Amino acid sequence: MFTKLGRFVVHNPWKVIAAWVIAAVAVVAFAPTLADVTNKDQAAFLPDKYESVQAQKLAADAFGQTNDATASIVIKRGGGGQLTAADQAKVTELANKITAAKIDRVTGAITGPQAVSPNKQVQIVSVGLKGLPEDQAVLDAVQKVRDVAGPALTGSDLEYGVTGDAALFLDNQDAFEDAFVVVGIATIVLIIGLLLVIYRSPVAALLPILTVGLVSAIAPGLIALAAKTFDLQVTQDLQTILTVVLYGVGTDYILFLLFRYRERLRAGEPSKQALVNATTRVAEVIVSAAGAIIVAFSALLLAVFGGFKSLGPGLAIAVAVMAFAAITLIPAVVSLLGPKVFWPSKSWQKSPKGAMFKRFGRFTARRPAIVATVSGGLMVALALGALGMKVDYDAFSQLPDGTESARAIKDLQAGFPAGALNPTTVYVRSIDGTALDPAELTTYAGKLAKVDGVGAVLPAGADGSMALLNPGKTVAQINVVLSGAPYATSSLDLVDGKLREVAHAEAPEGTTTLLGGVTASYTDIRDANSRDLSVIFPVAGGLIAIILALLLRSLLAPLVLMIAVVLSFFSSIGATVLVFQGAAGHAGVTFSLPIMLYLFVVAIGTDYNILMIARLREEAESGTSPRESADLAIEHGGPSVAAAGLILAGTFSSLMLAGMALLTEMGFSVAAGIVISAFLMSIFLVPSVTALLGHRAWWPRRIKPRAQAPEERQLEPIG
Repeated sequence: MFTKLGRFVVHNPWKVIAAWVIAAVAVVAFAPTLADVTNKDQAAFLPDKYESVQAQKLAADAFGQTNDATASIVIKRGGGGQLTAADQAKVTELANKITAAKIDRVTGAITGPQAVSPNKQVQIVSVGLKGLPEDQAVLDAVQKVRDVAGPALTGSDLEYGVTGDAALFLDNQDAFEDAFVVVGIATIVLIIGLLLVIYRSPVAALLPILTVGLVSAIAPGLIALAAKTFDLQVTQDLQTILTVVLYGVGTDYILFLLFRYRERLRAGEPSKQALVNATTRVAEVIVSAAGAIIVAFSALLLAVFGGFKSLGPGLAIAVAVMAFAAITLIPAVVSLLGPKVFWPSKSWQKSPKGAMFKRFGRFTARRPAIVATVSGGLMVALALGALGMKVDYDAFSQLPDGTESARAIKDLQAGFPAGALNPTTVYVRSIDGTALDPAELTTYAGKLAKVDGVGAVLPAGADGSMALLNPGKTVAQINVVLSGAPYATSSLDLVDGKLREVAHAEAPEGTTTLLGGVTASYTDIRDANSRDLSVIFPVAGGLIAIILALLLRSLLAPLVLMIAVVLSFFSSIGATVLVFQGAAGHAGVTFSLPIMLYLFVVAIGTDYNILMIARLREEAESGTSPRESADLAIEHGGPSVAAAGLILAGTFSSLMLAGMALLTEMGFSVAAGIVISAFLMSIFLVPSVTALLGHRAWWPRRIKPRAQAPEERQLEPIG
């Protein structure tokens, strides 16, 4: 099949290219865009079975509350000290001016004596907003609130800062946008730069940019079309991840083809025949590698957290399109160019002497046990670091701390507990529909206030009552302020533990309770995340092993590869833990780290394994001994694996230039994981273990070595 495909593509390049151009024009013209199907409401990504979701729905029914953004103006005296009566009057005047300004998406601003901290160091103005924190209209409204606040406090000794979820998004928006621009530029520069070094040809260097660019125009439209057809959710993160995935796998596949094409040219084959042979061999590898990635991404559909589930179908579609382009569009373009794809370099005409990977191959063939011990030992040593991993759900603590919103949060803590801006809400509902007793609710609120880790229970109204009742008095809302930050692990543990226990156990007779709010939501997200990882990883691993078994027609080799992949995953986590929890002193690694490593290390890193194991099998089938197979596989497959790994790792390492702890951690972890997968695992561990296993590696297949090449052949000296 792949031979026929290779012949057709190589001998009909214009037809293939025309078909791709027509498809791109049709998709761009008629398919919906990703923006049309993107869902920004993160709360919608948790199933109804979680308590925080049930609490949000109860709040909407009883009080008309939604997932609208919040903003708070934190005000203090410039030189410190207590706020005077005149200061408090000035703050009230500020709230009135914001309300009177009738800013679009601002529903009003309120403050009062209850908004002054007990030590009178801080006063808060609560600003109502209509819309999600990520909505641009809401972000514009926050900026206009700041524009009003500045002049309103001019001439006083008061300082202010606007914070809250929307303000945090606004302040960090530029940082994230700058980071993604850096990633985009770094990706292109790295691809062009490394390919120039490898091939010394601007044509080969620009090939991935042009071809992946065409695929990038098609894939988003197809994803959006599938999302509309099958009612799939799409997160706003998909577009950024999509860019990295397409350039990552696209460059990998192009490198696989060009390296193999150059090898066949050096063997003396005519250009067209060399390309047909290269396409035939590489197409099997690319389809298998893409199949493994598609399976891994599709396994995300098993997630209960929609933030993960929504990534799977989109990324799977993108990889499928890229793989099809790699075995059709790329060979068609190379067919037109021929050896000129390497212009002006002449290095494609002869094999270099004393090449580094040739030396690596010879050493591995002579000393496979040493190579396996060293490479595997390093991975095990790094993996041990994963035992100390702590997961941190406080993403905001990793954002830049010099912004107005971050400064306002620190000012707030001079007078209020850290959780004041995002209290945990306890909803009490009457079971039989009878009115709730305010006295019982006050007693109940007092019990909640005594829980260790609770900073205070906020008064719900101007009369000082501790619970806000709905019009029918069948549902009550009690706002509990935690001593710790809303996203801190200690706060999540408190809400998921003692506070939830007391809230349910001590509820007034005849009522049920639900916990809502930001901390409760992240508690549920944590539970969903743990469940998803425990399901997705083994399912994806099993399916990838099946694909490898079909490719290799073997049972033992896929098992070896999957053990190596699991080891590389934990090695990547361990390296990140050692650097950030150990050296940098972070409280933990971000909760999205395991899934990011799954997407880019386990899934995409499998490409390198498949390329190497397929070459090992090919050499074994040609009659070489297991050790000679390892030698030749590293010599010929190592350069493409190394180049592809360096490009992808370099792309992610550029995130560390963004100046944000969150992106620095993500960039380092994925870059380290790719380096571990490409070099320690694929280039050294897999070939050396295969050489040690001998022909047993292909069990139950029987591969007989040729008589004149015994397994313990005399190898050339390394020097």
